[in-house]
Amino acid sequence: MSAARKDKSNREDYLRMYRQMVRIRAFEDNANQLYLSAKMPGLTHMYSGQEAVAVGICEALTPDDKITSTHRGHGHCVAKGAEFKEMFCELLGKEGGYCRGKGGSMHIADQANGNLGANAIVGGSMGIATGAALSAKRLGKNDVTVCFFGDGATAQGLLYEVMNMAALWNLPVIYACENNGYSEYTRTDEIAAGSITARADAFGIESHQVDGQDVLAVNKLATDLVARARKGEGPFFVELMTYRYHGHHVGDINRDYYRPKDEEAEWKKNRDPITNFGKWLETQKIVTADELVGINNEIKAEAEAAVAYAEKAAYPSVKEVDMHVFASNAA
Repeated sequence: MSAARKDKSNREDYLRMYRQMVRIRAFEDNANQLYLSAKMPGLTHMYSGQEAVAVGICEALTPDDKITSTHRGHGHCVAKGAEFKEMFCELLGKEGGYCRGKGGSMHIADQANGNLGANAIVGGSMGIATGAALSAKRLGKNDVTVCFFGDGATAQGLLYEVMNMAALWNLPVIYACENNGYSEYTRTDEIAAGSITARADAFGIESHQVDGQDVLAVNKLATDLVARARKGEGPFFVELMTYRYHGHHVGDINRDYYRPKDEEAEWKKNRDPITNFGKWLETQKIVTADELVGINNEIKAEAEAAVAYAEKAAYPSVKEVDMHVFASNAA
């Protein structure tokens, strides 16, 4: 990363971005172990490798700004302000979770921090995000909504319906396409014809492509687009070029048939967003190598303590089976 690109002038801002990326990686490492040890029900989809996307964008947002997430949504949740204990409780089905253990990995929602929820349906949150932006505009609020989705979701017709609406009504929404190179088990260039950004261009929506492994580049672009969206210049579309280190889900172990191991090794060695940002922080004398080690160890311990807490936490009562499912008829 270039020394000329000090997009955040404050040391604390840089370190917060670094810490947030490390927190996402630590959460995912522990979530993977919970699955492998058969302690977590169901599947989960690892966000490891894509941390700069969630952090770079969410650092440009306020707590009142909204996001919608995906089945690969732990990173978005952490970056928007979620706590480890509540997240691990949710993964383990405990009542202390953000959805009282009923949402699990793919349906975490954290309304207090503006996270309207993850969504197990590919592209399922696109309408929710656009609706949130419409609501903000109609109510005269200053909120901006970011809709996270993967490259595979560009095959969903809903995206084109909502982009048309957003463009017609100049809604304060940013469509953030995390292009990690694969749609489940198929290379993106085998399922997405043409340019992904051209899909937004067709609706007159300003589009951008950015290196999703460079947290400063992501944050600089996001900061600019969020500010412009608040002024009524939206919507916007961003394609973030990134990479997932794990398979499509935690059970996708033997994936040589669709993705070569040397490709994975290359990204992990030379394109890791956390390692490269850490090196940049060192070269700019913002932090020392020992301080980085200290941050990593501190967060690792925090994550492990949160897992232990969640494992001992109580399950929700069976009396809660219809809680949050039906609205009360009381006047």
